[in-house]
Amino acid sequence: MTILSKTLLTITSLATSVGCFLADWNETHIYNDRWPPHAKFHNGQTMSMGALLGLITAFYTFRPARSPELRSHDLDVVAWVGALYWVTQLSAFFYPGSLAVDPEFGTGAPQLYVCAGALSLLAVGVWLEKGALARRAKRD
Repeated sequence: MTILSKTLLTITSLATSVGCFLADWNETHIYNDRWPPHAKFHNGQTMSMGALLGLITAFYTFRPARSPELRSHDLDVVAWVGALYWVTQLSAFFYPGSLAVDPEFGTGAPQLYVCAGALSLLAVGVWLEKGALARRAKRD
């Protein structure tokens, strides 16, 4: 795997697994006294899901390739699993009554930029590596 593609995919897996804790383990989410316990329960579920999706993405990014076909399959898994957290976060905008930021903490939708960045890094990383695999297959 190329250094650049591995770096981009690693950044994405770290953002997925650690970023949710950095964003939510504070007064805006977990320590928000206005949030009912059930909302905190689902926030915990989401953070744990992000951690696991990030770990799976990292596992398939660093798993030794036994063949070009298996490496290509691993990259497909990286693309799908690595995108799940970010795509589902974007889908939250469409639920009735949802807001990207609680009013006491501001306005806007910073998630749009974070999701776009993570999905872009993921897409470029997979694209670069798939291209490198195709060039190697053409040489062989």
